[in-house]
Amino acid sequence: MSLFITFEGGEGCGKSVQSQALYRHFVRLQKLVILVHEPGGTKLGKSISYLLKWSRNTGISPLSELLLFNASRANLVHEIIKPSLDSGKIVICDRFADSTIAYQGYGRGLDLKTVKFACDIAVQSIKPDLTVLLDVPAKEGLSRKARMRAEGDRFEQADVAFHERVHKAYLKMAKDEPGRWFVVDGLQSRETIKDIIWQRISLLIGAR
Repeated sequence: MSLFITFEGGEGCGKSVQSQALYRHFVRLQKLVILVHEPGGTKLGKSISYLLKWSRNTGISPLSELLLFNASRANLVHEIIKPSLDSGKIVICDRFADSTIAYQGYGRGLDLKTVKFACDIAVQSIKPDLTVLLDVPAKEGLSRKARMRAEGDRFEQADVAFHERVHKAYLKMAKDEPGRWFVVDGLQSRETIKDIIWQRISLLIGAR
């Protein structure tokens, strides 16, 4: 049974922790499952990820960000996500196209039609069956990141207003498409969040 689950949220929301926990749970159930993340997941993606997140003084414009993220995404879909789904695997992805809409569209202020058009090309008609949003206020998420490492990446170093726009964007997208999005209060304990997510996914699997 193929299933495509994505995790979304602002910086420090805990989506990477929860996507890994879900992956381990499926492995224990002996399901065919893979875990990937964006940007990255392929050789090209890793190179683009470093450029986008850690390069200094490169003058990457918002439009360049949009195209680079989608170049990485298109490669990940082509090499890993689509073949895995076609073979009946469960695919868990830490960030997907919704991140670009939130960050480059609402956060950077690019035209939303342009952003969505670029994302549509990259995803090649692949759409998540479920998108889990870990909802954490922007300031709290940034505070968590600051405790994890001394120097943030290019996005973590953006001002609070940018991250608040991203946070509001996620909530808007979830409200606009409630059938796909599942919003979880990210301020709860890791174990509580993990259990809540699994309850929702169990319902999704049962419906299939």
